[in-house]
Amino acid sequence: MGVYEWVKSLHIISVIAWMAGMLYLPRLFVYHCDAAAGSDKSETFKVMERRLLKAIMTPAMIASWVFGLWAAYEIGAFSQGWFHAKLALVLIMSGAHGYLAGCVKRFAKDANTKPARFYRILNEVPTVLMIVIVILVVGKPF
Repeated sequence: MGVYEWVKSLHIISVIAWMAGMLYLPRLFVYHCDAAAGSDKSETFKVMERRLLKAIMTPAMIASWVFGLWAAYEIGAFSQGWFHAKLALVLIMSGAHGYLAGCVKRFAKDANTKPARFYRILNEVPTVLMIVIVILVVGKPF
């Protein structure tokens, strides 16, 4: 395998790890909403949420960006329309990551004000972004 294949492989692995966290963390929030503040259950969710964010999601997001931009450079994607669209959607995904990180902080302080339904709906945002990003990368429609 050449450099590009290694970089692309590492990018895909990083994206899988990032997306796993982006899809799981809002589900944890749904269940956390039902836990009484200060309860053992609530404290367990706080640990799970913090570890998922700090140990998996954020490193995977950083690796996704590094290997993704490197792979794009290797194939000259910076001048292609599909890549511009993908980049915009990945920026939005990164913003969603930041929002979820803020949610982790609010839950850690027992300051969540959103209902479980909010997090069920929020859980769909990364899913929709992921679908469109994959279609752009595979189909390169423009």
